[in-house]
Amino acid sequence: MKVRDATDLDEPVLRALWEDMEAEIPDPPGFAIASGSWEQAWDQLRAFIESGLVLLAEDDEGVVAYVSFAPPEAGRAKLADAYVVPRARRRGVLKTLLREAVARLAERDVHYVSLQVLTTNAAAAAVWEQLGFREVMRSMLTELDTLAARVEAVERPPSFGSIHVQTDDETSVRRAVEQFVPRLGRSGGTTISGVTNGWIVVYDELCDRERAAQRRLAAELSERLGAAVVALALEEAAVVRFLLFDRGRMVDEYLSVPSYYGPLPRVDELALAANPTLAARLTGADPARVRAVARTAQSPAELPPAPELLAQLAAVFGLAGAERGYDPSNGGDGPAPGPSE
Repeated sequence: MKVRDATDLDEPVLRALWEDMEAEIPDPPGFAIASGSWEQAWDQLRAFIESGLVLLAEDDEGVVAYVSFAPPEAGRAKLADAYVVPRARRRGVLKTLLREAVARLAERDVHYVSLQVLTTNAAAAAVWEQLGFREVMRSMLTELDTLAARVEAVERPPSFGSIHVQTDDETSVRRAVEQFVPRLGRSGGTTISGVTNGWIVVYDELCDRERAAQRRLAAELSERLGAAVVALALEEAAVVRFLLFDRGRMVDEYLSVPSYYGPLPRVDELALAANPTLAARLTGADPARVRAVARTAQSPAELPPAPELLAQLAAVFGLAGAERGYDPSNGGDGPAPGPSE
């Protein structure tokens, strides 16, 4: 296998290689114009031939591959193109070209080599990773219509919640929180209150943002400690939700406006009404008071203001500290560790 520098006289063979490469690796949506014509590509290649680096690999039948590098800048060279014809693949041709290129670039005091590869071109990405390349930035794309819709979307008010664990074993609660919160995702922090009326309250920044995270953490604490757990939440400053757990199993869920997030079958709406008997059994609340306070409606306007309703429910259950979510200024454990990078 022979490696040599490309010259202007190699335009026909470089064009054939470039066109084969373009046909083999179609542009992603939105980038068809970026590839341009051969004339534009040749203008760039000719500039690379003059001040950069363009190498060809030849066997007995002719040119089978090429690589091109832009002129190095600040110790870094960009690999612009690399292509091997199908019949010459798996013969070490690319490595042969790159060995020669590496030697040339070292003479120019180059310390880094960069390139771009389409995420849809998984085979090529795997090759470059094997050769030591790693991702340092991401190029992202969306349709204009999608962007327009997203920027016009109305921002919803924030939500917050609290998790109340029926126990006086603060050490076990802290240990369980430290072990499980990192599995949920990246949390901005977690605080844990002392025991009040037989309950310990857990506040977590991620659980404020994501209701599913609060549900999972409440279930885990209930199962780990074998305790009754109440997860209370004020969602979007409009509706109130509570979840009741007993030894890890969710036994009741209430949402003040069941259809707030969209229409539901009647059976699902009924399922989001409170069960006063279960609430009384787990919290010691008066079933009649639970029934009177934990009402549902078709609109938030038909109920007391959501913060007021949350306070009423907390009072019925005998829970303190439900009027807020995670607040680092209130002390506690501080930030919970996120998942490892």
